[in-house]
Amino acid sequence: MQYNAELIAVGTELLLGNIANTDAQMLSEELSTLGINVYYHTVVGDNPQRLREALEIARKRANIIITTGGLGPTYDDLTKQTICETFGLPLEFHEDIWEDICAYFMKRMKREDIPEGNKQQAMLPVGCTVLDNPVGTAPGCAFEKDGVHVLMLPGPPYECRYLFEHRARAYLEKLTHDRIFSHELRIFGMGESHVEEKLHDIMVRSTNPTLAPYAKTGEVMLRATAKAHTKEEAEAMLAPLIAEVKETLGDVVYGEDVESLEEVVLPLLKERGLTLSFAESCTGGLLAKRLTDLPGASAVFRGGVVSYTNAVKANILGVPEDLLDRYGAVSENVAIAMAEGCRNICGSDLALSVTGVAGPDRDDRGHEVGTVYMALAAADGTICRLVDIKKGRSRGHIRHLAGHHAFDLIRRKLLGLPL
Repeated sequence: MQYNAELIAVGTELLLGNIANTDAQMLSEELSTLGINVYYHTVVGDNPQRLREALEIARKRANIIITTGGLGPTYDDLTKQTICETFGLPLEFHEDIWEDICAYFMKRMKREDIPEGNKQQAMLPVGCTVLDNPVGTAPGCAFEKDGVHVLMLPGPPYECRYLFEHRARAYLEKLTHDRIFSHELRIFGMGESHVEEKLHDIMVRSTNPTLAPYAKTGEVMLRATAKAHTKEEAEAMLAPLIAEVKETLGDVVYGEDVESLEEVVLPLLKERGLTLSFAESCTGGLLAKRLTDLPGASAVFRGGVVSYTNAVKANILGVPEDLLDRYGAVSENVAIAMAEGCRNICGSDLALSVTGVAGPDRDDRGHEVGTVYMALAAADGTICRLVDIKKGRSRGHIRHLAGHHAFDLIRRKLLGLPL
C-alpha cells in the first residue's frame, strides 16, 4: 500500500514568523527514508475551528496525518481535543502517563507542586498507541481511524525529533515495506540550467531510481533516489545511474555525499601528505575558516595571512612594492607574489592567494566588482586564475563564490584535472 502523509503544524507563533517550522523539515526528511510521500505541509494557528477544517481536508487526501505542537498544558493547547472531536474519539486519563509527568517535574525541575493544567497532557485518545516522552511533559500518541493514521508529536524541536526517532518511527515502519535510499552529487563549475539540459534525457526516463537537481549557493546538488526493500537492492539500482551522471557531466562533479569542496580537498591533501597555507585579501580569512571548520584540518593547514592592505602584502608576504605600484593589488602579478610569499613564510607545500574586488564599488584601478585573481604556488611552479564573479552580487556572495573557486582550483591541482 502506498502511504501519503500530510504534516500539520499547530501554533500561532509559526504563522507570525516568530519561529521557523524546523519540525516539518525534519519530518519530511525522515518520512522520505521510510518510503512515505509527503505531499502537503499545513500551518494552523491555535484556533480549534481552523484546525478542524485543516484536518477535514487532510483526511481526504492523505492516509497519514502527523501534527506537531498544541500538546502543552495551557488553554490554547487544543490539538488533542480538536483531533479527537474531528475523528469521533473520546479522551481518557492515563494514570501512568501522569506519574511520568510528575516524575519529570520532580527530577528535572525539582518541583513537587505540579500545575493542575498539566493533567490534560495525560488525557489521550481511547485505544491509541502512547508515544511516551522522557524528554518533556507532552506525550505523543498515534491511532488509526477510517483508514487514516494520525500521529501527534510535541512542537519543541528536540522533543519532536526524539519522539519521532524513538517512538513514531517504529509505528510507521510497521506500515511500510519499501525504504527510500539516496546519494547526493555535488557540482561546481556548471549552472543548474546547463546541468538539467545535459541530464534531461536521463531524468525523463528515470522513474525508480529518480534524479533531481537542486540549486545551492554557487553550485548544484543532484539527488539520486531509489525505492527498494533493502539497501542492497537500492544501491544496485543507483550505481549505474550515478555512473552515467558522472560520465555525462565530467569533472565538474566534485564529490558524492559531501557538503562542500573543502570537504573533498582536506582528505586529498592528507592522502598525498601535503600541507597548505592561504594568503587572503578580499576573502578576509574565509578560506582559513572554511578549512579549519573541518575536523582534522590541523594535519594539513600551516596557517595564513590576511593581507587586506598593500602594506601587509609588502611587509609580511614580501610582495615587491613596484608590482603593487605598477599593477595594483588586484592583478595576476600580485596574486602570484602573494602565493609564493605565503608558501615561503609558512613552509607549506601549497599556498593559495586571493585578491579581488568584493564591492560595493570598483577599486582605484577601475576593476569591476567581482574581479578576483587567485594563484596557487607549488614546488613545480605557480598558476593564476582570473575569476569573473558577475556584478550585482553582494560582498558576501562574491567572497563565498571566491572561496568555491579557490578550493576547486586546489582540488583540480591535486587530481591533475584541467586548471
